[in-house]
Amino acid sequence: MKTNMKHISEVKPVTVQPRSNTKAMAGIARRGSRPARRNESSGFPHPHAKNAQSAEKNYERYLALARAEALKGDRIAAENYFQHAEHYFRSMAKNAN
Repeated sequence: MKTNMKHISEVKPVTVQPRSNTKAMAGIARRGSRPARRNESSGFPHPHAKNAQSAEKNYERYLALARAEALKGDRIAAENYFQHAEHYFRSMAKNAN
C-alpha cells in the first residue's frame, strides 16, 4: 500500500508575498475630493442636552421608550433605551452641581 504523503523534508516552503498597507490605501481612497464636515447631519435625529430642561425631557423620553420595549418583550431594545436614559440622568446630575 503506497501513500501519496510526502515527508516534511520534501515539502517546499511557501513564500509569502508582502501585502501593501491596505489600511493606508483605504484611508487615501476614502478621503476623496469632499472633506468630511463635522456639523453635517447624518440623517438621524440626535437629541442634544444643551440645558437641564432638554436633558430631563430626553431622559423621560428614553425612559418611556425603554418601558414600552420592555412591555413588548424586547429586552435588548429596552436595555439600549435604558442606557440612553441613564446618560441623560447623569447629565442632569452634572448640571445640578
